[in-house]
Amino acid sequence: MDEINILVLAYLGDAVYEKFIREYLITKGYPNVKSLQEASLSFVSAKSQSALLKKLFDQNYFNEDEISILRRARNAKNHHKPKNSDVMTYKYATALEAVIGYLSYTNKDERLKNLLEKIVEE
Repeated sequence: MDEINILVLAYLGDAVYEKFIREYLITKGYPNVKSLQEASLSFVSAKSQSALLKKLFDQNYFNEDEISILRRARNAKNHHKPKNSDVMTYKYATALEAVIGYLSYTNKDERLKNLLEKIVEE
């Protein structure tokens, strides 16, 4: 897994996570796109993703492989300047997306499903 750029995994994870959250919110009965967009911010913003990651980490949710991915992503050199958060918050959000991308890319579908369901429970 070291041969894949960690930020590429985060890129994939962002798409997987966004799709899951959109589908989840649609099942909750939001009546229009505006309300869906507003509700999604509690899940997809860097601030919310960072807080979710910290909570899951404190619960010892992640296994050793996932922790390795988290650390690589958090420490990755990214020249992107976050718009609505500080750099560390953005790095933690990227780490969560990288784990999601890793689980998706490696076809760890049951673990991915478990993680995403845990996120919406939090």
